[in-house]
Amino acid sequence: MKSICVYCGSNAGNDPAYAALAHDLGTRLARDGIALVYGGGNVGLMGVVADAVLAGGGEVIGVIPQQLVDWEVAHKGVTRLEVVDSMHTRKARMFELADGFIALPGGFGTLDEMFEMLTWRQLGLGKKPCAFLDVGGFWQPLMVMLDSMVRERFLHADQRNDLWHGQDIDGLLAWMHDYVPAQADKWLDEKRRSQLKLTSEEV
Repeated sequence: MKSICVYCGSNAGNDPAYAALAHDLGTRLARDGIALVYGGGNVGLMGVVADAVLAGGGEVIGVIPQQLVDWEVAHKGVTRLEVVDSMHTRKARMFELADGFIALPGGFGTLDEMFEMLTWRQLGLGKKPCAFLDVGGFWQPLMVMLDSMVRERFLHADQRNDLWHGQDIDGLLAWMHDYVPAQADKWLDEKRRSQLKLTSEEV
């Protein structure tokens, strides 16, 4: 794995453990020679993880919309900063650059970015690993919600299981290294089988 995209908050949160986790992840990426792809900001957890990679001698690629550059939140010290025209372009470019995706604690933007990647993977548009790196149980309520989606048959269990959630950076990176994606066509086949069953029962 040559590069990993990290989604995280543009705020640092109210618990120092969030920034500590971002720093530890950035330090580990630099140590392992894995480039960081991220949103290009110099604030919040975004700035912490980028600075940690840079401090460790690693490569940092920021992708940021012009609007945020105009708001003066762009990190000027990264290895490469790509300025794009929109949030949509940003997400597509980050997908192109990264071999996998990690969500640290964050808000709407973090969820939006990660769930788009999960949706693309479910539809077979990408086969890259997605993980939620936790601290203090921040992501646990979301995992409960995903389990509820499976029980209520809005989410296939294979797709629910096709993501990593935990607190161990070593375990996360090992999982990403050995990742084998769930097959999108298996999900589609089950849908077709259900449709065929309904049709046969109606005859």
